[in-house]
Amino acid sequence: MIEAVIFDMDGVLIESEPFWQEAEITVLAKVGLHLTEQDCTQTMGLRLDEVVEYWYRYQPWNHYSKQEIDHAIKTRYLELVRERGAAKTGALELLARLQDQHIPMAIASSSYMELIEGVVERLQIRPYLKVLCSAEHEPYGKPNPSVYLRAAENLGVSRLHCLVFEDSFRGLLAAKAAEMKCVCVPDPSLVGDPRLSIADKVIPTLAHFDEALWSELNA
Repeated sequence: MIEAVIFDMDGVLIESEPFWQEAEITVLAKVGLHLTEQDCTQTMGLRLDEVVEYWYRYQPWNHYSKQEIDHAIKTRYLELVRERGAAKTGALELLARLQDQHIPMAIASSSYMELIEGVVERLQIRPYLKVLCSAEHEPYGKPNPSVYLRAAENLGVSRLHCLVFEDSFRGLLAAKAAEMKCVCVPDPSLVGDPRLSIADKVIPTLAHFDEALWSELNA
């Protein structure tokens, strides 16, 4: 039986991948790294410090520390969330439905806690969520399962009774490594990707998660 639901945040609850791409492209251009939106999909699901490290290994830069670049990307992302952040299709309705069913819910995200709190505030969804977990406090980010295991622990629910919603392949790997059921709502860049076959279900939007699917996953 599913006793709790854990949401990834970026790309699942909020339409934020374009914000990450804009922030990364803008900031990294200042150090001579000119990325495309397609380039940015290579680091989808990683913690921001791991994103910065990834691009630094690809093309090292001078004058700015990795920590300064990390901070600049984080700051720009948060600005964009506060200016234009909007919930993904079906997200608010699903949160409300699960709350009505008394299902405890959490966010387990690769984003910094400051950014999680910014998104939660922007979308006004704090009353739905019992737990907020950030991989910034874990030894490793996704695809390591630690942030999902932490969320289950903080919810007081066995990992075997948790359902995860994810949009990235790294996040899907993390959820399955935690031995949790996972519904993938893939980023557009991943639609049709055969690797997503490890998900328990793949749906186009959260609005497609209905009572029939809930019952099927509970069987």
